[in-house]
Amino acid sequence: MSDPTDTNGTAGPAEGAGPAQSSGDGTGGRHVRVVLVDDHRMFRTGVQAEIGRTEETGVEVVGEAADVDQAVTVITATRPEVVLLDVHLPGGGGVEVLRRCAPLMADAEQPVRFLALSVSDAAEDVIGVIRGGARGYVTKTITGTDLVNSVFRVQEGDAVFSPRLAGFVLDAFASTDAPPVDEDLDRLTQREREVLRLIARGYAYKEIAKQLFISVKTVESHVSAVLRKLQLSNRHELTRWATARRLV
Repeated sequence: MSDPTDTNGTAGPAEGAGPAQSSGDGTGGRHVRVVLVDDHRMFRTGVQAEIGRTEETGVEVVGEAADVDQAVTVITATRPEVVLLDVHLPGGGGVEVLRRCAPLMADAEQPVRFLALSVSDAAEDVIGVIRGGARGYVTKTITGTDLVNSVFRVQEGDAVFSPRLAGFVLDAFASTDAPPVDEDLDRLTQREREVLRLIARGYAYKEIAKQLFISVKTVESHVSAVLRKLQLSNRHELTRWATARRLV
């Protein structure tokens, strides 16, 4: 199996390679080349260990990336069949990766397909990446076996959603009031969103730190980052901003 990329986003030996032949050992002849995009290295390592045993699963991990720029570089270099894409990434989020990889998705001969894999099941996250071109959305509670099957279904052109999200997605796209993509909110990391919601609910920094198992100093850093990204001045403005978007 080709070595996956390192955390700096450099492409491994599989760069430019087309689909490889299956080993035939327990995979039913199936083979798919995958890139993992997630800003948590330990999570990428876990996914690689769970589904990247090519002889058993048929899944070959040909690259990894931790932010938007790395993702675009690695995806362009390796041309995988499926990208497992986190929604919240440094540099603009999963929606930005999809936007910059639109020509690869549109390639009629060798399309790159995207499957969102996120801890979030928030409406704005799901609708944002699906509108951006992702073929499906599953949460990180998915089992390894189900994730492998989802990857192959996306490779074949199917749409795949976690059971709890499927009906929601259909309803959202059938509705005229589906939640729009919020570019301001997408600038925030998942942790920053968690801090934002707790601040807007009136929690003190010490209470937030205790609830999220982080230090007060880290909470302060997240709040400063949120205020800067949203161009707000204080927690009162932040609370109004979050309330207006029904995030509280």
